[in-house]
Order: sequence, then C-alpha cells, then structure tokens
Amino acid sequence: MSKIDSAIYEIHDMDDMAAMDNPIAALHPLVKMFITIFYILIVVSFNPYQLSRMIPMIFYPVFVFAASGVGFFRGMKKLRVILPLVCLIGIINIFFDKTPVTMIGNVVVTGGVLSALTITLKGVLAVLASFLLIATTGIDKICYAMSMLHVPKIIVLQFSLTYRYITLLLEEANIIFQAYILRAPKQKGVHYKVWGPLVGQLLLRSMDRANALYDSMVLRGYKGAFYVGDKIKIRGIDMAYGLIWALVFLLIRNVNITQLLGGAII
Repeated sequence: MSKIDSAIYEIHDMDDMAAMDNPIAALHPLVKMFITIFYILIVVSFNPYQLSRMIPMIFYPVFVFAASGVGFFRGMKKLRVILPLVCLIGIINIFFDKTPVTMIGNVVVTGGVLSALTITLKGVLAVLASFLLIATTGIDKICYAMSMLHVPKIIVLQFSLTYRYITLLLEEANIIFQAYILRAPKQKGVHYKVWGPLVGQLLLRSMDRANALYDSMVLRGYKGAFYVGDKIKIRGIDMAYGLIWALVFLLIRNVNITQLLGGAII
C-alpha cells in the first residue's frame, strides 16, 4: 500500500470510528465540542512547573477511550506523526532553563526538565482530546455544532468540504503517481525535475473535479448555505455529562489532587 493509499484509508477509518454506536457518540455534538474546548483551555492554563497538578487531567481521555470503544493503540497509530513533534517542542525547553527546582533521590531536576515534561503532556492531552472529538462525533456533526454557535456559514462549509473531499484530491494525486511509476518502473520516487509539471497536472485535475462537484451541488439545490439536516435536541444526559466534566476540570485546576492522594509534589 502506497503512502497516498494509506492516507485515504486513514480518513475513511476515521469516518468508520465516528459511525460507531457507543454512549459517547450518542451525546450531543455541541456538548462534546464545548467540553473539548474547555478541556484544552484548562490544560494549557497550568503553570509549566505544575506537572503533578496536571496529571489527573489524563482521566478524561482515558474515560473517553474506554467508553467510546476507540482503541487507545488505534488512536496512537493515527497520531504517530503529530505526537513526536509535540514531544520535540517540549524537549527543546530543557536547554533553556537549567535552574534546579527539586531533587529526586540524588538526581537534580531542573526547571527545563520539569517544564519540558509539562509542555509535552499539555500537547499530548490537547491532541488526544481533539482526536477523540473527531473520532466520536464526525465532521458532519461537528459542523452542525459550529452552525449552532453561529460560526459564519462560509467557514462551516469550507471546513466540511475540505475534509469531505480531500480524499478526491488524494485519489487524483494517486492516479498521477501511478501513471508516473508505470512510465518509470525502475525509478525510486518522483524525480525532482518533474515535480512542477506533476503539481500543475494535479491542480488542473483538481479544478476539473471541483467544477463538476459544484455543478452537482447546484443541481441539488445548493444556494450557499450548509445543510445541517434534522435538528438535534440537547437532552438532560447531555447537559449532565458536560456539567460534570466541567466541574471535574475546575476541581483539578484549583485543587492539587496528586498531593491529596499522597503523590510526589513536583
């Protein structure tokens, strides 16, 4: 399987996960979006040296992974490109802050090490929360929640179509790549001298597909508005889910749970 085929498969697999029947998927998309945004804001609000206070924030993604049936390792596999970059951003901080902060046995822990761990954990948790929102909600319902928040229609439409039809762009790129490989069977990869012409061909083919797509939308009654389908009502269980997690996040943010449980204070 080529890298392009693998990317197409990953997108379809995300749609399959969003279509799964589980308690998290049944929740109202606006509530899940609110909780995700609130969770990320709480996570990034921690001081770079408050590693132990932030550790309990791990409970939320662990709960969603367990309740939704989205496999943890399945999620890690999809985030294998993003998470190393997040970790690299945190590791860089080690070289800028060498002030001693605490001791673990005979080992001196500097502010750079502590802040690097905290920043890395922040990035990982934020990425996991965003991934779980998409994996348990789906793009269509996320767009529905955005429309409820009165996000401009053009932005909602652009967001929806970009995700929905990026597979078409990848398919066109795959066709061009396969045609090139058939004409140069002994060559590894695409020679740099033909990068320009191939990108131009991809642009032209994408424009043709875009025009055909727009014509089909107009024939089906498109008038510049995003169709959200039937209205989804917010139930009591949705409100309770959002309220409980919001209170839990605020509790973790304002109370050192790790210290209360007798954990190390770093």
